[in-house]
Amino acid sequence: MNSFGEIFRITTFGESHGEALGVVIDGCPPNIHFDFEFVKSELKRRKPGQSNISTSRIEDETFEVLSGVFEGKTTGTPLTLMVRNHNQKSEDYDKLKDVFRPGHADFTYQQKYGIRDYRGGGRQSARETVARVLAGAVAKMYLKSQGISIQAYVSQIYNIKLEKEYTELDLNQIESNIVRCPDPEKAKEMIALIEQTKLEGDTLGGVISCICKGASVGLGQPVFDKLHAQLGKAILSINACKGFEIGNGFESVNLKGSENNDAFFANDDKHIGTKTNHNGGVLGGISNGMEIFFRAAFKPVSSISKQQDTINISSENTTIQIEGRHDPCAVPRAVPIVEAMTALVLMDMLLRNKMYQ
Repeated sequence: MNSFGEIFRITTFGESHGEALGVVIDGCPPNIHFDFEFVKSELKRRKPGQSNISTSRIEDETFEVLSGVFEGKTTGTPLTLMVRNHNQKSEDYDKLKDVFRPGHADFTYQQKYGIRDYRGGGRQSARETVARVLAGAVAKMYLKSQGISIQAYVSQIYNIKLEKEYTELDLNQIESNIVRCPDPEKAKEMIALIEQTKLEGDTLGGVISCICKGASVGLGQPVFDKLHAQLGKAILSINACKGFEIGNGFESVNLKGSENNDAFFANDDKHIGTKTNHNGGVLGGISNGMEIFFRAAFKPVSSISKQQDTINISSENTTIQIEGRHDPCAVPRAVPIVEAMTALVLMDMLLRNKMYQ
């Protein structure tokens, strides 16, 4: 499946070392002001080579609009956006064409399809996510007009973890450091650990937390398209993501029902809310008007420079030592990708709700 969404439906195309990557968006509403500078800024947040704790691959990430925009506004017809590849070093992967990299999809792609693009991983590469960020930027433009905002941040790298709840953090600090952690002191610790791990030829994983504000009551389509189920599908489709939990998530097993339930209240204006938000803004698969909050766990980058045991395409035991340009920790660069996939889900659910109005 290269497509995602029902009404706001995207189809991504391209490979890591191909000519270009891009996305076709179907179902985009007309007359959305297409903010070129905003799209550029979103791509810049995801791009490689942005700091010493990311891959040194340099891409200018200049995007092209091939269709769907006229006089600065979306037309309602298929919107096609594309980014051309410029800085590939395919020769770095020549040694990998006959062996399977541990932790990567080389083996499973070869077994399933009988062919694979070993240059940078081809379609399995995280480079594909540039198309998702393009589509997510368009969704964010619309969501902003509806009063909905999405903010994600790094809340854990390896064993360095934020202890504060997101309500206690200054989320304006997220982009103030290269690790995208809103706690400056923890950010320094995370950066130092990533730099040390890079020198060791190893990699680190972490956790990204995400908050959605302004979503009205009613987003979600039970039974099988529950809001948190769709968010889980979207986030888990991101490369290296291995875990998803909404609200208290797994921690809720340590609470009693009387502790985990979110008590309702109504203020003088008859506005309904809950005193706590243990359920992460979703009840019965439908948004309840509170802030939507979830966490996603990302494994360490699989490409490490240390020697590893593996097999080749002839099923012979061998060893591998990966060369080339790789992230010692990809979690900070995944922040805008998490936001993009979240925006796609909320956008699609919002448009689905309009069917009932």
